[in-house]
Amino acid sequence: MSLYILFAVILFGNINCDTDCSFYNLERSLNLSSLPSDERPVSNWKNVCTVQLDFLLYTVVELNMNEQTIITYIWFTMSWRNELISWDPDDFCGITNIFLPSSTFFWKPDLYVYEMTENDKNTPVISYFNLDSNGTISRFFPLRVISTCNMDLYKFPFDIQTCTLTFRSYLYSGNELVMLALSDSYNVLRNSQEVFASKGDWNLLNITVQNDTYGFLSNKYTVVIYKVTIKRTPVIYIINLIIPACFLVILDICSMFIQRYEERLVFKINVILGFSVLLLILNNMLPASGSQPMLGIFCCVCMAMMVLSIIGTIFSSYVMDHSVNPKHVPPWLKTLALNYMARALCFRKAPSQKTMTRNGTLTKEPKTKATGDVQMMKDLQEKDNLEVKLLKKLLLEILKIHKRLNLSKTEDAKLEWFQVAQVIDRLVVILYLLTVTAVFIVLIYAWSQ
Repeated sequence: MSLYILFAVILFGNINCDTDCSFYNLERSLNLSSLPSDERPVSNWKNVCTVQLDFLLYTVVELNMNEQTIITYIWFTMSWRNELISWDPDDFCGITNIFLPSSTFFWKPDLYVYEMTENDKNTPVISYFNLDSNGTISRFFPLRVISTCNMDLYKFPFDIQTCTLTFRSYLYSGNELVMLALSDSYNVLRNSQEVFASKGDWNLLNITVQNDTYGFLSNKYTVVIYKVTIKRTPVIYIINLIIPACFLVILDICSMFIQRYEERLVFKINVILGFSVLLLILNNMLPASGSQPMLGIFCCVCMAMMVLSIIGTIFSSYVMDHSVNPKHVPPWLKTLALNYMARALCFRKAPSQKTMTRNGTLTKEPKTKATGDVQMMKDLQEKDNLEVKLLKKLLLEILKIHKRLNLSKTEDAKLEWFQVAQVIDRLVVILYLLTVTAVFIVLIYAWSQ
């Protein structure tokens, strides 16, 4: 009877041991607390520890052009093998993997992002590791990275930016730890495009993966480089910057057809103030240094042409003020403006009033003189007391002729000054149109490339 009881106890005890399939029993049997957490988990110190990285871009949170930084949210995977940990799944009811908290005492590779500028406290913490029976430890966690990005804003807002994320170990050289990419460029791009959540600012174009090594202080380090290529969505900039800038340029060109120079100056100053606001908005978006975008160059050229048109308007107003005086246009200005510039600008001069007035005067003068001579002969024949009246009439006619001659000279001088002002206005308009058109063509060509 005692042998039967002993046999039953041994039998049921073994059954209870085999049916204890808890993760706690597995973790307790591994005795992880006895493992070193500050040394590489290799059985021989000459063995190289291999860390495999995988990368999945979820979204671009922000790209700051002033500071030239990019904030990305990625899903990251890191796995390595601990040669000091392993078990047979058959001894533990077929358990092949177990999740362990991050507080567990075992070695973890130091991961360092070369382009990172600051630690982000908003990254969610996933404090668990997946441990396989062969000793492979995997960590899956989201990562919010704030890193530098050298931007090329020449084609802004139709620009394409390529930002680099370089993952490496900060402590271990390539003889001790090797970092490799788990997935190639095609798989990383395809998986990222499936989950990429765009906020409307950027679209994902490409992701390239590259394994590389570089030397630093006589040591070689292995790195995994992810190059993310994104394209800006330009709709908001077209509506808020480009279209208003084009409208203001068109308004400034149309203002050249306002005849009253005082009203034209007031209108142009209001236009240039509105354009200055657009330049301030653009200046706040772009970095203080680096390559200037074509849009900024276009706006600066348009601003310069607006200032030039204001200077031309002021000069035209100054020229028109001289028409109040009966003095004619100086010969050098008349030759330059009414001869050379007028021909080059296809400007048709108005007919001179001087010729018309002189012709009318010459046709009337003989008639008046003949009439006066006949009247004087009649007066001498008829009455001597009418001589005074005839002399008064002759004096009035002479005064009228003199007044007409002075008026003709004044009208000719005014016409010359007015024509000079029109030539200046046409010159400014043509220069304005040619310059803005040339810059706009260059801008479209640069954006289309």
